[in-house]
Amino acid sequence: MNSLTDNALMLRVKAGDVDRMGLLFERYHRKLFGFLYHMLGQAEASEDLVQTVFYRMLKYRHTFTGDGEFRTWMYHLARNVLADHVKKNRHSVRHSDVADYAEKIGGGVGADEQLQREQEVATLHSALAKLSAENREVLVLSRFQELKYEEIARVMNTTEGAVKVRVHRAMNELKTIYLRIEN
Repeated sequence: MNSLTDNALMLRVKAGDVDRMGLLFERYHRKLFGFLYHMLGQAEASEDLVQTVFYRMLKYRHTFTGDGEFRTWMYHLARNVLADHVKKNRHSVRHSDVADYAEKIGGGVGADEQLQREQEVATLHSALAKLSAENREVLVLSRFQELKYEEIARVMNTTEGAVKVRVHRAMNELKTIYLRIEN
């Protein structure tokens, strides 16, 4: 069953075989967490939102046609969940829990190397947080989620050329902010 494509699995879920959602969860919960975490900077809220995205996948499974890629549809839902969360929590205080995230991405390195890595992750996270939501989103989708520009264009309802320009500008802005924070 692991050899089924994402689209085939989601089409089975749509047809009523909701147990197949478990395989999609296994394939995508970490990627969704990464996307949401990079957008919010809050591990606990990101974990909750991942659950919300999968709940909405089940609730709105009838909208999945199978014509496009599952990932595109999933990220559309994730963007909507994120937008709802931001609207609902507009006035809440934003905090950074980079240490939690660093543990999840860290691997067997020495204490000094681990500390340096955590500092670099914290600096990158701070720089990402200073970007506009649109620039942060396009970078997270392209660099962290590794979506192709064509997929991002479909997710964001824009052209591939516009995505390329946005990624280029966002990378330049991120580099400037990162260097300013680092110094």
